[in-house]
Amino acid sequence: MTAVLRSLKSMEGDKTDRLMIIISTTIILAGAMALIIGFGISGRYSVTVTTLTSAGNTGEDGILSCTFEPDIKLSDIMIQWLKEGVIGLAHEFQEGKDDLSDQHETFRGQTAVADQVIVGNASLMLKTVQLTDASTCKCYIITSKGNANLEYKTGAFSIPEVNVDCNATSESLRCEAPRWFPQPTVVWASQVDWGANFSEVSDTSFELNSKNVTIKVVSVLYNVTINNTYSCMIENNIAKATGDIKVTDSEIKRQSHLQLLNSKASLCVSSVAITWVLLPLCPYLMLK
Repeated sequence: MTAVLRSLKSMEGDKTDRLMIIISTTIILAGAMALIIGFGISGRYSVTVTTLTSAGNTGEDGILSCTFEPDIKLSDIMIQWLKEGVIGLAHEFQEGKDDLSDQHETFRGQTAVADQVIVGNASLMLKTVQLTDASTCKCYIITSKGNANLEYKTGAFSIPEVNVDCNATSESLRCEAPRWFPQPTVVWASQVDWGANFSEVSDTSFELNSKNVTIKVVSVLYNVTINNTYSCMIENNIAKATGDIKVTDSEIKRQSHLQLLNSKASLCVSSVAITWVLLPLCPYLMLK
């Protein structure tokens, strides 16, 4: 009888030991799984960083675009912006705020990171863009171990305004744009005579602005006809701007738009458009 009791106690002890082993193993596996999940959602893995070729208009604020797969914790995100050829940082963001302690002196008071970092927007705002800001920049996301180069071009561009040239002795249109750099090309086109070369019946001049190196563009198109839409197209390696005008018997319709060009000369998504505007004709000038 005593032997039987000892045997039962031994079996119960083995069961308890096995149960403790199972519980311990379960706890270890659960902890490991928690660590794996924790690292996964904290963003400590390789993700894609996307940048776009940007263009800065001198004298205005510019945006250097950079986006990434966001981290769930803002404090875990570190962003560094670097400029090729410059020792030091253009901008740094860490622990949920800007850290400008290592910022190069040329960028002091000129930069700011977008306020949507938590959703994956690391874009850098560059205040009052100058021609010397043109460079290749790098957006480096420390948390996600991703980085990408961004070619940042600077120049000047503006939307042209096209009007009937009321001071001319013949039927003509005048296209003016106040600020361009580098010097652009100007091409006229007609909806009726699409593809025609208007270089022989147009006159374009470039005037250097006194306050800076930008250029004022003025182009005049002669021998225009009524009920036809004409387009004045101004373009350099930064942007392309178009001003359209249509003159009828009773009104003038105008439309303008601007498109930024990337490094491969294809159109970027950024654009500005002005809808048709009706204006009175010059009281003493009627086109043929």
